[in-house]
Amino acid sequence: MLHALLTNYVEAAAIILFGIGFTTLLFHKNLIKKLIGMNIMDTGTFLFLASMGYISGRKAPIITDGVQSMEAYINPVPAGLVLTGIVVSVSVTALTLSLTVRLYKRYHTLNIDDIYAVSKHQMEDR
Repeated sequence: MLHALLTNYVEAAAIILFGIGFTTLLFHKNLIKKLIGMNIMDTGTFLFLASMGYISGRKAPIITDGVQSMEAYINPVPAGLVLTGIVVSVSVTALTLSLTVRLYKRYHTLNIDDIYAVSKHQMEDR
């Protein structure tokens, strides 16, 4: 077990990052902390995808020296997925931050329970 963990340390680090992000997202009430947890989860996922796409001893898929064998190159799809995921993650983070700022301006708190209680009270008053 320890040998497998030491040889797959990048994958283990990715799983640990995902777990840290998930627990942060699950247990914190502050919206900014939840957003940080989501970004940590994204980082773990991207690290895992990148580590799965890398094959030791192979090169980037750019044909050089006339070598056209598939066994000489790594698969470019995981790297493309990671880049696309990073772009989507940055966009989602920006949107979530802007919504968090709007919520703070309206409710004067970032605690999700307080926001829910105030909004529920406002709906009952209508």
